[in-house]
Amino acid sequence: MPDAPLRTRWHTTLLAARPKGPAPDPAPYADNLLTRWAEPQRRYHTTAHLTAVLDHIDVLERYADDPDLVRLAAWFHDAVYLPDRSENEERSARLAERALSEAGLTPQATAEVARLVRLTVTHAPEDGDANGAVLCDADLAILAAAPPAYAAYAAAVREEYAFVPDEAFRSGRAAVLRQLLALPRLFHTPHGERTWQGPARANLEAELVLLTA
Repeated sequence: MPDAPLRTRWHTTLLAARPKGPAPDPAPYADNLLTRWAEPQRRYHTTAHLTAVLDHIDVLERYADDPDLVRLAAWFHDAVYLPDRSENEERSARLAERALSEAGLTPQATAEVARLVRLTVTHAPEDGDANGAVLCDADLAILAAAPPAYAAYAAAVREEYAFVPDEAFRSGRAAVLRQLLALPRLFHTPHGERTWQGPARANLEAELVLLTA
């Protein structure tokens, strides 16, 4: 089963995050989420992206207050993804609230996961938000990839927006890149600032040049 490693990660994380005792089987929740992450409209926001974000959280977990809740937020952060809609993060957060409450998490833990999912709208955690810093850095780590991997990411994003005419896409994408480059910092954990900040800015600037040439 190609998704077996992800299923194992889901099972381990959910069991670690919820109180001990009788609770629903984790498997149906994994089925639902993995079906969502494999929807045909996705080119970048796929199970490969989910796996990458989880891997980055593993690298950054020492900075989080509750790494398992951050991992659950990663599972839900793009669970609802329609490129032509603007409310994906909110719908994903509501899905997390429903599913995790039913799956046995405490109300406090469920609320924290939903808050983290909503934070991916801006990727701008407040100072002191350790969980938010880890999730946002893990989600944006692709920006610091080696140039060929970054180019593949940018091409996949373009494929997801294939319904947008070229000129409109270039304009919109350039605006997003300028917004990112205007942030005081792209990454909020010590590892992210030290390791990913420079390469990410270089990639964003290079793509912006291509878009506006």
